[in-house]
This record gives sequence, C-alpha cells and structure tokens, in this order.
Amino acid sequence: MKGRFVVLPVFILLFSISGVVNAQERPNIVLVFMDNFGWGEPGFNGGGIIRGAETPRLDRLADEGLRLTNFNVEVQCTPSRSTLMTGRYAIRSGNGTVPLGEGVYGLVQWEVTMAEMLSEAGYATAMYGKWHLGRTKGRFPTDQGFDEWYGVPNSTDESVYSSLEGFSDSGVSETFVMDGQKGSVPSKVRPYRLDYRPLIDRDLTDRAASFMKRQAEVGKPFFVYLPYTATHFPTIPHPDFVGKSGSGPWGDLLMQIDSYTGELLDTIDELGIRDDTIFIFTADNGPEALDSGSTTLTVETAVHGSPGPWRATLFTGFEGALRVPFAIRWPGKIAPDRSSDEIVHAMDLFPTIAKIVGGRVPDDRVIDGIDVSDFLLGKRQESGRDGFVVYMGNDVFGVKWRNWKLHFKEQDSWNGVLREYTMPRVYNLMSDPQERDNVLFPNTWVPKAALPQLQEHVASLKKYPPVPTGALDPYEPPRR
Repeated sequence: MKGRFVVLPVFILLFSISGVVNAQERPNIVLVFMDNFGWGEPGFNGGGIIRGAETPRLDRLADEGLRLTNFNVEVQCTPSRSTLMTGRYAIRSGNGTVPLGEGVYGLVQWEVTMAEMLSEAGYATAMYGKWHLGRTKGRFPTDQGFDEWYGVPNSTDESVYSSLEGFSDSGVSETFVMDGQKGSVPSKVRPYRLDYRPLIDRDLTDRAASFMKRQAEVGKPFFVYLPYTATHFPTIPHPDFVGKSGSGPWGDLLMQIDSYTGELLDTIDELGIRDDTIFIFTADNGPEALDSGSTTLTVETAVHGSPGPWRATLFTGFEGALRVPFAIRWPGKIAPDRSSDEIVHAMDLFPTIAKIVGGRVPDDRVIDGIDVSDFLLGKRQESGRDGFVVYMGNDVFGVKWRNWKLHFKEQDSWNGVLREYTMPRVYNLMSDPQERDNVLFPNTWVPKAALPQLQEHVASLKKYPPVPTGALDPYEPPRR
C-alpha cells in the first residue's frame, strides 16, 4: 500500500503534463431506484404509450447506453435494498423479511454499504427517498455512509395511516419525513400523510439536482442514490401531472417519472459532467398486486403494474417479481444502442462500482455480487453470472440458471396460496415466459446443472451464519 501512494502522484504528474486526462478518474454515479416498477412499464421495454404515456427521456437514456433485459432483484422492497447496498443476499444481513410491529430491523453497523465504500473512496454521498433499511437510531442512511438524506425511513403505504379509521387512537407511531446529515440524528420534518404523498418526489428531484450542482462546483465526485416513492401504493401523481396524460393516474405517473428523470439528465448536461457521470435507472422489484377494492380510498386504489411478458408480481418467485427495467449510460465508456439478455443481479452493482472507482470490497465476509464491469463496458459479451438463488423472505423458492427456472415453492401473489412441491417444477423461460409448463421430464438434467449454486450457497450460510433479523448493535459475527 505504501508503494501505491508513492507512485500515484508521479502518474498524476505525467498525465497532467501530457494533457491526456480528459475526464475525472472517478465518475459521478446517479442511481435512480424505482419502487414497485414492473419490467413492462418504460417504453424501452415495450411499455410507455401502451401503459398510458410515452417515456421519451427514459427511452433516450436506454438508447444512449446499455439496456439489460435480464436484470434481477429480490422480490420485495427491503431485501432488494439490502442486496443493492451490501452486495449480499438479504438473508445474510438479516433483512430477508421486515418484522411486523415497531421493533428494530435494518442494517447493523457491521455491514458495509455501497455508500460507505464510495465515501471511503472520496465521494460525496447523498440519498433522497425511501430507505426501508431501518427506522431507529443508528439505522438511518446517514449512519450507513450517506453524507445527507431527505426522505422516509419506511414504506409509502404508511402515508395512508392518518386517514384510516381507528389509527388515531391505536398508539401506533406516525411516519415522518426526515432530514439528516452524517454525524447527527435525522430530524422529523413533517408527518408523511396523503397531503404530501404526491409532492415528495418533486422535492427529492430538486434536492438531488441541488446536491449535484454543489459537488460539481467544488469538483468532488458524487454518488446520488434516488429511491423514488412512486409507484408504490398509494399511487398519486403530483398536481402538475394530474390529468396530463389523458390516460388516468398511471399514465400521469409515467409522465412524471419520465420528466423527473429527464430533469436529472439535463442537470448533468448543464453542469458539463455528462461524460464523467454513470447514470443508472432501475427498480427494486416487480409491480404491486393490491386488490383495488381493499380500501375506501379512490384514486389511490387504481394500482397498476406491468411485468411485461413475465408472470406475476412482487412477493412471488416468478420472473415478474425478479426482472425489472435497467438502463445505464456512461458516455465514452459504455457504447450506445446496446442491449443484452445476460443475467445480472442487483447484488453485482456493489463490486462492479467498486472496481470502476477503485473502492474497497470487504474481504472478511461473503460478497455474493460479482464484478460485471468488463461486461458493462463492452470488453466481454458475457456477464459472468449463470444464475442465482430465488428467495421469498427467508425461504428459498427456487433457483434461476441461464434460461431455466427451478421452483420448489410457488404463490401467485403476496397473499396467494402457497404451494410446495416434493419435486421441483422446471420452466424453460425462453419458450415459457409465464412459467406454467413444467418440463422436468425429460429435462431432469437441468436440476443437475442448476443446483450446485444452491448447494454452495447453503454451505456458505452454515460457514458464515447470517445476521439474525432484528440484531442489535454492536454486532460481531460468530467466530469461524
């Protein structure tokens, strides 16, 4: 390490003299992370206008970079966010499920997040939006590597609470919008109620733009994590977009999402940092599956969602829960007009970004993500990932391997009937994207090819026990 720091200034001097450095070595990173946004929503995946509104800015973003049609996440909000932030299956961090009630949950301090990795690498870090990885002291984003945060600690459905009969005298704590800086406890800004529900994403966008401007002025590389609250229930567009699509609230929301993303991209261009910025647009899981007659709310009950050609929604093990939209742009580094159906998982972003920026990946724990930077940059055609284990909560529902899926358990919706099988069901995703035709016979070779990754995973959980759900800080892993 000492040699590295002696030699590095020499290289910087040589590059400066020759004038060959045309872009900062550490690119800015903007990560837009939609909430319950299905694969089939944006125009670049065949949605857009057939979902209620065109999405020209999202489509242009995909055209200007790489579109992944087989980008995967975990099947519900908290596990996906944990996986994204840590590069590890959510079961390892104790976040495969969220305990009911007001108890402690979220990331323990022992976990290393993407924000902490980037902060250590010299980045300014900010998050604006939904966290859902802890709501108590020591568990907020500003305790996990972010310099600043504005948003909500939990899920957006909590904005409905105050409007429901019986809540006011229930003793349950109301959710607040919070504002925080690293090193201090976030403050409560305002109750998160239906009056602010349609307005919050406007404020998140403005704050993200302001942060980028501040960092660009001082020349510091930045990481903006923008987990928007749309399109999670209750789905209410901003007043500026109400009625704008002519296709109802969902079309209005698509226009809003597209517009806000466009504003972020325009800000990057106006700051002159287009070539120095990696911009990613993706989501945490597939669409919702709420019964529109389940509440007395009106507009908010118009819950939509399109998984495209895939089956089902979040809280299932089907492709409709796992596959989400993904587009990445880095001008001059990622070639435009590219698409790929190679398997990539959200857990891969941590080690991939670390490789690109020279960040440190922890070596004292299992990191399930793999570095796919050469694949993204077009240096190789394969992602390097053949598959992954499919979890629903802390239960293994199946295994994905290439264009095949094994299912041990199935449920069609978040409250559907659970079916368990004595022999796995096998689906060919190319010929059967709806995962309905079990072809175990004559394809009994598929489990032989797919199951080794599950066996290795189970063995690693025994060797490196997961953080217990609800574990308190300070946490230290068991000695091996």
